[in-house]
Amino acid sequence: MSRTSPWPKTIDSVLLRDPTPADVDAIASFRNLPEVGRWLIVAHESMEDLQDYWPSVTSSDTDFSCIAEVDGQVAGLGYLEINDGTGQPGKPQGTDASIGYIVRPGCQGRGIGSAIASGIVEAAFVDLALRRVTAGCFADNTPSWRILEKAGLKREQHGRRDSWHAELGWIDGYTYSALSEDWLPKRGR
Repeated sequence: MSRTSPWPKTIDSVLLRDPTPADVDAIASFRNLPEVGRWLIVAHESMEDLQDYWPSVTSSDTDFSCIAEVDGQVAGLGYLEINDGTGQPGKPQGTDASIGYIVRPGCQGRGIGSAIASGIVEAAFVDLALRRVTAGCFADNTPSWRILEKAGLKREQHGRRDSWHAELGWIDGYTYSALSEDWLPKRGR
C-alpha cells in the first residue's frame, strides 16, 4: 500500500493537516494536562513518545492522524488508524479504521471536536475508501459521544463497567461505528 494523505482538509473553519516535527511542542503543551487526560485511555504520553510518534505519522501507510489548526494555532488532534476487520482467514486487509480526537483546553465549545470527528470520518470513507469506522469513549463523557453521533456514527455497544477510570473506578464505555454504505448516502456521496 502506498500512502496518499487525505490532508489538508478544511471542515468549517478547522484546518486538518499532516503533522510536522514543529507541532510536537504545541501538542506537548496540552496533551498531558489533567483535564485532557481525564477522558483518555492513555492519560499521559512522555515527551519522547510524542517526539517519536507525531513526526512518523506522515511515513506510515496505516496512520493518517492529523493536526487540527484554527487561526494558525494547534487546536486539537485527530487520530485515524487503518486496521483489518475481524473475520476468518482470507478476509480483506486494511478495510477499517479506529478514530479518536483531542481538543485543546480553551478550544472546547466552538465546534472544533465536531469538525475533527467529521473530517476524519470523511477522510476514512471518501479519501481512503474504507468500509467501517469505529470509536470508543467513556459513557460519562457526554460531549465525546455527542460529537461521534454528530459525525454520523451510531452507538453499537454499551459495555457495562468495562472501562477502568483512574478517578471513578470501573465505569461504562460506549463503542460507536459507521459503515461507508450508510454514511456516504447521507452525506450526498
